[in-house]
Amino acid sequence: MQQPWSIYLLAIFMLGLDSKLVGQAFQPEFAEPLMNLTVPVGRDATFRCLVHNLGGYRVGWVKADTKAIQAIHVHVITNNHRVAVSHNGQTIWNLHIRNVQEEDRGQYMCQINTDPMKSQMGYLEVVVPPDFVSEETSGDMMVPEGGTAKVSCRAKGVPEPRVMWRREDGADIVLRDANGVKTKVDVYEAEVLTLAKISRSDMGAYLCIASNGVPPTVSKRIIIKVHFHPVIQIPNQLVGAPLGTDVTLECYVESSPKSINYWVRDSNEMVISSSKYEVVNTVISSFESRMALTVRGLTATDVGGYRCVAKNSLGEVDSVIRLYEIPGPSIKNTSATGKKEEYKYSTPIEGPDNQFGSADRSDDEDEKETVMDVTDTVENMVKTNRNRTINYTQLNSIHEHKLSNKVRKIINKFEIDETFTNSSSELHSSIHALIVVILVLYSNAHCTLSL
Repeated sequence: MQQPWSIYLLAIFMLGLDSKLVGQAFQPEFAEPLMNLTVPVGRDATFRCLVHNLGGYRVGWVKADTKAIQAIHVHVITNNHRVAVSHNGQTIWNLHIRNVQEEDRGQYMCQINTDPMKSQMGYLEVVVPPDFVSEETSGDMMVPEGGTAKVSCRAKGVPEPRVMWRREDGADIVLRDANGVKTKVDVYEAEVLTLAKISRSDMGAYLCIASNGVPPTVSKRIIIKVHFHPVIQIPNQLVGAPLGTDVTLECYVESSPKSINYWVRDSNEMVISSSKYEVVNTVISSFESRMALTVRGLTATDVGGYRCVAKNSLGEVDSVIRLYEIPGPSIKNTSATGKKEEYKYSTPIEGPDNQFGSADRSDDEDEKETVMDVTDTVENMVKTNRNRTINYTQLNSIHEHKLSNKVRKIINKFEIDETFTNSSSELHSSIHALIVVILVLYSNAHCTLSL
């Protein structure tokens, strides 16, 4: 009968232990530290505070750097409508910040209202993607050739952005120092890009790119225009073609700003597209273009000078192309088998030594030498032809000399059989006729030279 009482007394004893010891044994504790957060601006952030043995105590949230109370237990205290709290039982307590802004950056404290108070802190880092400061960022600009272009690109963001430059067309950026020494780089990293002694080849679009690891990376397109007087380059100043053919004249123009390009004849008459002429202007680059003029069915009246003209706000320039007639091809025998040789025509190459494509010797000198050479040949034929036979191969040696077109036409009219008859009268008459032709040619050549 005494055993139940002993158990009862033991229970009373246990319940009568020092209340402080019992309270310390069941004090709330943080189960894990409060994590730091890094959130891009505009996103949501959530701090999680994990508590064991909370009991009748309460959890509160405070922004430590400003000491502003955010929430106590399940009640939001701050006036910031973007702040909210939630919990899962008595263990998980959350602080939510929606649409995070830069002013939300700082330390946040999760605390329990014990005596003394228990707390732990976590840091909210708000990162900001790069953006350009418009008032400190250059726009498109125009620079005279040989001048200096200085463009700047100021970007802000958290962390501080890196700024680099590259050309939109993928070409290298050319940097020149005070001595004119060039340095070519694919990417130039700095807020300010300086292009000293700028050239027309530096003209184009430049991309300023800012990045800090927070997407998105931003870029700005800046166009640098280099202005200069128009320049014309002509591949061939002399162009020849046979009558009845189509021939094309071309000029290459460099200008900035873009020039007005047109063709003018010697008579100052402007050439426009028609059934006779085709005028085409082709853009090659931002400052280069090709002017092409096609003359259809060349006639004698089309021969002469054609002037290509380029004009912009900085000046005017022109250049002349001379169009001339090339005689049609002639045909001659080159061997006993009767093969034909075609004359080939090429456009003269521009240059001091071959600018006009002239021959080394005149036609008059060729005719004089040809007549003398033919006379000598016939005399040798008379002396050496003891069997009174003249064959085609012997006569062909005449054609191998430099004959003028006039002599060729006359001699080609004679059709000589491969072997003459053995009759001396026939041989004599043939040779006599040939000598008469030679004397006539010699007389004409002599008269021409005298004139």
